[in-house]
Amino acid sequence: MHDAYFDYLKKFTAKPLTSDERALIRQHFRPYRLRKKQYLLQAGEICHNYGFIVKGAMRMYTVDDKEMEHIVRLGIENWWMGDRESFINQTPSRYNIDALEHCELLCLTLEGSLALQKNVPAFVEMKFKLDERNEMANNRRVTSAISDPANKRYADLLACYPEFAQRFPQHVIASYLGINKDTLSRIKRQIDLK
Repeated sequence: MHDAYFDYLKKFTAKPLTSDERALIRQHFRPYRLRKKQYLLQAGEICHNYGFIVKGAMRMYTVDDKEMEHIVRLGIENWWMGDRESFINQTPSRYNIDALEHCELLCLTLEGSLALQKNVPAFVEMKFKLDERNEMANNRRVTSAISDPANKRYADLLACYPEFAQRFPQHVIASYLGINKDTLSRIKRQIDLK
């Protein structure tokens, strides 16, 4: 399972990992399996593990007072899943994270992350580049949510993440886009007519 992470890490650094660095990564990334609908994190808990998805699909969401789910993040293979605020500050999370498919993860504790940051330069480089990408993606998503019509948000999602349409149910994609599933059905019909 660790080989999937080693392959992923190659995308962020040209320098190959030493055998000691590989051993540290194996030591700190623990394999973890989730069944479909099983939680990695529930609202009110502290996020003790940040997960690298080796296999499967997951979602991170909140539930409002009317029991409506609001999905803030989706994840598939080679994506990360966890509540960063809760993980870093060790405070209770407001999010639920569960598996939408059977999942295989490599989970990292805060202590493990700090140890890798001290001893594995490739991990630091990866983390820095991911932080940059995350900020840009989050800014685009917020801007889109407050200014773009629903059909543009859906078109942008398909352009950036075409696999989402195959992997996630329509109601999940609708929630992620901040629309209801009837609106998404109408948008999809309009696209099919073109």
